[in-house]
Amino acid sequence: MEPLKFKTNIKCGNCIATVTPFLNEAVGEGNWEVDVKDPKKVLTVSTATADTVRQAIEKAGYKAEPLN
Repeated sequence: MEPLKFKTNIKCGNCIATVTPFLNEAVGEGNWEVDVKDPKKVLTVSTATADTVRQAIEKAGYKAEPLN
């Protein structure tokens, strides 16, 4: 399965701390990462469906749009 990439509005370490429990529950710890240095704030997820990821991000109060 190819990793999924999402453009997000996760901007900093505090934002990552907020989404961590939601993403860990939805896709598993160690199966995702956010590149806050990228202008698109790209979230990469290795094991999940786009809907699962988007729902977890929205539950945490953020937005995610698929890039691939």
